[in-house]
Amino acid sequence: MYLIARKIVEIYIRSKFKIHIHNREKIPAPKIARKGGFIIACNHQYYWDPPAVAALVKGKFSFMAKAELFEKKLFAFIIRRCGAFPVVRGAGAEAGLQRAFDDIKRGRIFVIFPEGTRSKDGTIGRGKSGVAMIASMANAPVLPVCLMYGLKDEKKRLDFAVGDMIPAEEIAVQNQDRQELKRVSERVMSAIKELQRQILDNTSK
Repeated sequence: MYLIARKIVEIYIRSKFKIHIHNREKIPAPKIARKGGFIIACNHQYYWDPPAVAALVKGKFSFMAKAELFEKKLFAFIIRRCGAFPVVRGAGAEAGLQRAFDDIKRGRIFVIFPEGTRSKDGTIGRGKSGVAMIASMANAPVLPVCLMYGLKDEKKRLDFAVGDMIPAEEIAVQNQDRQELKRVSERVMSAIKELQRQILDNTSK
């Protein structure tokens, strides 16, 4: 059922957008991606960001989604089978972190949007500590990804850029130290912002 739901999402995304991939060689090979055990950290602009990531990287995914998205039965049915689990904003944070940790250890690719909310103008904001906490708990590397939509006045254009995998040891945090969590969050967000600059540079030529 997971593979069927994922294929439906992939077909939809590829039919909706004209996709431009930057640094294609940095996308984990299917053999590696299917083993999972790592985190994808991405900027957040639209509701379809999670399926866009899932459409372009092979593997089994896990990601948090706000509880309201599960109110529509058909939509909930689809996103659950694509790896989504519900989280109530301001509540159940520990349970969400534990679920993320468990899924990574089970070989899933955990997708997280460190900003915690969507950007209305495409500007990448400050990352919250969630990505640092999960990466540290799971001793997992982080793959930075950046999505941008509609550049050059092409409403259906989607630019997808992939960075270098950040090794787990580079972002390890001892005892959930606040300054260390901030350092890791900034490290991840810096990588995502650099990818955005690459997209803008490449599309301005």
